[in-house]
Amino acid sequence: MKDTTLGTGAYKGVRDFYPKDMYVERYMFDTMSRAAESFGYSEYGASVLEPVELYKSKSSEEIVSEQTYTFTDRGGREVTLRPEMTPTVARMVAARERELTFPLRWYTIANMFRYERPQRGRMREHWQLNADIFGVPDIEAEVEIIALSSSIMKAFGAHESDFEIRVSDRSILFSLFDELALSQETQKQLLLLLDKKDRAPHSDIELEKLLGDKTSAFREKIKRASSSTELELLIKRLKGVGVTNAIVDTSIVRAFNYYTGIVFEVFDTSGENKRSLFGGGRYDNLLELFGKKKIPAVGFGMGDITLRDFLETHELLPEYVPRTDLYLCTLSEKARGYAQALAQELRAQDINVEVSLSVKRVGDQVAVASAKSIPFVICIGEDEMKSKEFTIKELKGGKEKVLLKETIADYIFSHI
Repeated sequence: MKDTTLGTGAYKGVRDFYPKDMYVERYMFDTMSRAAESFGYSEYGASVLEPVELYKSKSSEEIVSEQTYTFTDRGGREVTLRPEMTPTVARMVAARERELTFPLRWYTIANMFRYERPQRGRMREHWQLNADIFGVPDIEAEVEIIALSSSIMKAFGAHESDFEIRVSDRSILFSLFDELALSQETQKQLLLLLDKKDRAPHSDIELEKLLGDKTSAFREKIKRASSSTELELLIKRLKGVGVTNAIVDTSIVRAFNYYTGIVFEVFDTSGENKRSLFGGGRYDNLLELFGKKKIPAVGFGMGDITLRDFLETHELLPEYVPRTDLYLCTLSEKARGYAQALAQELRAQDINVEVSLSVKRVGDQVAVASAKSIPFVICIGEDEMKSKEFTIKELKGGKEKVLLKETIADYIFSHI
């Protein structure tokens, strides 16, 4: 007989978030949001579904052809679960361009889907902060976006020595491409290859296959193209706003085809996790896809998976603290009804209360509260109902205090 029992594992490459996992996730989201809003950025959102055409012209060819979750809906439309956020925000800005006030500063924390091999730092679904500034054509936009990136890292407790910001300018590469008369298709493939060079062991072989007799000339020219006037100005301006761990690294290219100028990546400097964490750059031409005038834009995307790896590596993960403040044990059926009423009064005073739905032994109920890391417990029986006095116990230290109902909330607030 066929076994029809359902498996308990999640779909390959995605994650379940149990309460302690969700606590860390929410901590990351809240910290990123506060940092973005401190720079004047406003939150937006969008559906995870987009027409596939949105990605075909300007996203990485590899992402569109090999890594998207694409299907045909019941109306015959080809739909994609978004693999990135930049095309979506560009579409939204283009849709209401005349109504918006520029410069525009927006951010979102949204989930993305890519069909790729799960490995450390990469899953098939992840959550990502995207922050973008529209309408600023000069380097001040890059300075602000990179300063925001640095501020977010510091908001998690990281020091500048823990991470490094590497900046480059794709216009340097575009000039080399023109000198070597490379076709548009070769340029796309070369950008993808250069973006993968640190994790692709055969990149030198692939480079020779791609460029043929132009390989030596390309290597020589890119070796000499160590910086640009704009990059040097960027480093100077970043130092002026307190970002001192940015360096020029012209090997940074970013794979997406829509980047037009300065790009950057943030790297973990720890030997245990020495890798790129996130990045971004300037994309001035993306809104033209929607028949709109060119609107300069700079932005970045910061994924939750690589961020969590960074926090774990540098021992910056927060200790789990439950949202529940108080657990009410009940010693009889009658006491359970009384506890529910008391809980409602305390919730109205912003105390988070869980009421035991059991009348088991007191020790068993307290053990439940302890297992959930709830800090305070009050047990309610006939005596408490008559006297209106309650013994509150702090589970961590064992301290006890007798309180009137009216003072319970104030006591908890003063001890958490």
